[in-house]
Amino acid sequence: MSSDALARRNVVVLVAAQAVLGAQLPMIFTIAGLAGSSLAPNKCWATLPITLMVIGSMLTATPLSMLMQRFGRRAGFFFGAAGGAIGAATGAYGLSTGSFLIFCIGALFSGVYMSANGFYRFAAVDTASESFRPKAISWVMAGGLLSAIVGPQLVKVTADELAVPFLGSYLAVILLNLFGALLFLALDIPRPQPPAAGSPAGRSRVALIRNPIVLVAMICATVSYALMNLVMTSSPLAVVGGGFDKGKAADVVTAHVLAMYAPSFFTGHLIARFGAERIIAVGLTILAAAGAVAMAGVQLENFFIALILLGLGWNFAFIGATTMLTSAQRPEERGRLQGLNDLVVFGGVTLASFSSGGLMNCSGGSVQAGWQMVNLAMLPFLILAGGALIWLWLRPQDSRA
Repeated sequence: MSSDALARRNVVVLVAAQAVLGAQLPMIFTIAGLAGSSLAPNKCWATLPITLMVIGSMLTATPLSMLMQRFGRRAGFFFGAAGGAIGAATGAYGLSTGSFLIFCIGALFSGVYMSANGFYRFAAVDTASESFRPKAISWVMAGGLLSAIVGPQLVKVTADELAVPFLGSYLAVILLNLFGALLFLALDIPRPQPPAAGSPAGRSRVALIRNPIVLVAMICATVSYALMNLVMTSSPLAVVGGGFDKGKAADVVTAHVLAMYAPSFFTGHLIARFGAERIIAVGLTILAAAGAVAMAGVQLENFFIALILLGLGWNFAFIGATTMLTSAQRPEERGRLQGLNDLVVFGGVTLASFSSGGLMNCSGGSVQAGWQMVNLAMLPFLILAGGALIWLWLRPQDSRA
């Protein structure tokens, strides 16, 4: 079996996992803020559960990467699904008892799955040739297209099915984790061989960050993911606060997540043709356009267009940054670099998620004012990422390594 034939088989498994297990992410992002708003003693803490989920992902990224480096991808992905199931069960118990604290603890455990999900894209290239890598990453990300449909629609079906609002949704997340984990039995990625005595250990984390390509890739990945999370976390609160019902909030999230993953069918081809740096630049420009549309009004069409642009911009910028990062790694550095990258990325996402609820609920006297502040906060970070990309472009080719 050729390397790309094996890679294609693994991509199919990872696409299915992204579709089934990944459905829990849009579900939680749709309902956690609304559920948190009903449980929290202060409305400013409404998005704290989402923040804690991201913190859980950030704290788990490096240990999970090391676990996969030692025991293989399958073990890490099983561990992630178990964390998702435990988190959902704990969150369900918090909802049923009306405990905001227990609900938040469940969100922290849910972050274990969120972290594992982030490694799907890296697993896609483990058995792929250099030419197939952008497409492998892109196709795995495209698996989220089905999760974008399944997740929010499950929220519609389950959110009010039981006496306690959203309890049915969390029970559905438990089932997604339990059944979705079985998919990894078909994953065939060789376990990394332990380094032999005297073999290269690779660069240190400090040396990796000093590599211009790695540094700019991490900045762009962090900014694109953090800004997407900043706006998406607040969007259900803004939609419902603007007078629309929970169903409309779910529809907006559906459109957003579809836009996050649908372009993945051709993003890899675009990167292969035009280069990762140009695609990242396009993504950052689209993210800026999303903020402009969101600030233009709080009509339902503004929410839909802004969140669709937000998803599209994230897709281009994040997949481009991931491709750039993998091009700069050596085999012996894989676990170290990927864990470091996701630690930094989810650290930025944590700050964005934590800021989202405060900006939305506590920075103005109305939903409109809060929503304006959320989107205005994107500007300095887009300037940072754009400046980093320009800095890399201006460097001589032979000085980038």
